[in-house]
Amino acid sequence: MAYSDQALLSADIDFINRLAACAAVEVDLGEQQPVNWSVENVWFIAAAPGFADAYASAIASGVQRPGNDPSVISDAMILSAVQAHITTP
Repeated sequence: MAYSDQALLSADIDFINRLAACAAVEVDLGEQQPVNWSVENVWFIAAAPGFADAYASAIASGVQRPGNDPSVISDAMILSAVQAHITTP
């Protein structure tokens, strides 16, 4: 994993929106909007094992919108990373 790949993934608006969709269901947000939670936590999720490598591989393969493509980072992967993040003390 290169930090530059993690940085690119954490700035990908498609990925941020998918993360927000997951947060809307999985996270006790209180009054916070899912997109705000997503922006505040995207760096931790983008650091999940395999995420940055999958993203970099997709870019190298010419995938046009890798953050939006569930064949690059699946919804199940996002769900798992979010669940792990919210249960970590």
